[in-house]
Amino acid sequence: MPETPPIRAQHVSRRTALKAGGTLLLSVLAPAAAHAAQILAVRVWPAEDYTRVTLENDSDLKATHFIIKDPERLVVDIEGLELNPTLKSLVAKIQSNDPYIRQVRVGQNRPNVVRLVFDLKEEIKPQVFMLEPVGEYKHRLIFDLYPVQAADPIAAMIEKGEWSQDEKPAAGAASAPLAGEPAAQPTPAAPAPAPTLSASEPEPAPVPHRPATRPAPEKMVRMLTIALDPGHGGEDPGAVGARGSREKDIVLAIAKRLKDKLEDHPNMRVLLTRDGDYFVPLGKRVEKARKVDADLFVSIHADAFVKPSARGSSVFVLSEKGATSSAARWLADKENQADLIGGANAKGHDPQLASVLFDLSTTAQINDSMKVGKAVLGEIGGINKLHKGSVEQAGFAVLKAPDIPSILIETAFISNPEEEARLLDNDYQNKIADAIVKGIRRYFAKNPPLAKNRLT
Repeated sequence: MPETPPIRAQHVSRRTALKAGGTLLLSVLAPAAAHAAQILAVRVWPAEDYTRVTLENDSDLKATHFIIKDPERLVVDIEGLELNPTLKSLVAKIQSNDPYIRQVRVGQNRPNVVRLVFDLKEEIKPQVFMLEPVGEYKHRLIFDLYPVQAADPIAAMIEKGEWSQDEKPAAGAASAPLAGEPAAQPTPAAPAPAPTLSASEPEPAPVPHRPATRPAPEKMVRMLTIALDPGHGGEDPGAVGARGSREKDIVLAIAKRLKDKLEDHPNMRVLLTRDGDYFVPLGKRVEKARKVDADLFVSIHADAFVKPSARGSSVFVLSEKGATSSAARWLADKENQADLIGGANAKGHDPQLASVLFDLSTTAQINDSMKVGKAVLGEIGGINKLHKGSVEQAGFAVLKAPDIPSILIETAFISNPEEEARLLDNDYQNKIADAIVKGIRRYFAKNPPLAKNRLT
């Protein structure tokens, strides 16, 4: 009969082995201790429309926020985060001229939770949301600070321009008419002041009112509003050339030149969908144009292609039936990704409204767009080679205003080294702006918008 001690020792060794195996199994099955997310970059995009703060990081973050009154503050708590030097650098990135943020304070509120406190200059409506990785970006946590009382776009446009609807051009200020455009009529002299009647003089019988003579249909009889849309901006640099030049910077410079040249004409005023380096979602660009009752929408780009040999200028309009070429389809798909790269808050979009607007895009709108597109393309062809000799069509989201003729101009290919050099040249930027102005004026000379019948 075996002795007891060896059996007990056997049981002990088996128990030890099971315990060790169980520990090993637990170590395999148990999740690794969660490591704190790392902030890779911080960016701030101040603008009159809104200020955006971006925290780029290596993983998805959970954030909660709330407002504190008197004084106005936005408090944001971010979980799964430890304070690092990159996040601390946010403090120095707030500019003194930021319209909405006075300063920001950053601290470790409690273990694994970082708190940001934005001291505000006025009451704001915050939007806080995450963006999935796209392109060269990792995960992004976005804070968009919008004013509670948004500025009236027409009032803001009038304030920035030194003109009004009733403003008359100074003598000799009007430029010579273009072919097919009637010459401007001279401004009648101001009437002499009426003589004062004495108490004994009877008041003369009133003269029957005679309506003013109607101008010829060809004459532009009212202020024209042009919406200029410099593509990309802010988080979305657009295409980047071999020299490192960014599409967003070039097209903003061209759009500003174009604005000045258009407003040199007394009957034109211009809205820029963005006037600085910040991102505007595609649908918001269309919405801005509709809010000012624009007569024309012009989106300015300088895109890239997969081959650096691609060159030439192009003009595009909307298509409801598919793109007119594979290149046009590729370009439209690429431009329509701007919201993913630039960072649009999906919760702020109304897909049903977007669908309605697209359904309302009528043949008449596309026909008008084709007319202005041909006029502009013809003028651009005088200063640069055309990528294609006709206006192309594709499903560009930014061209879907149902009641505004809309065109998208590719001024040149930034991916072509020669054209990139031209795009950076002040003389070429002036020439391309002059050509667009001529094309727009030729269109309105032949297609004067005598009355507005806008969809609501």
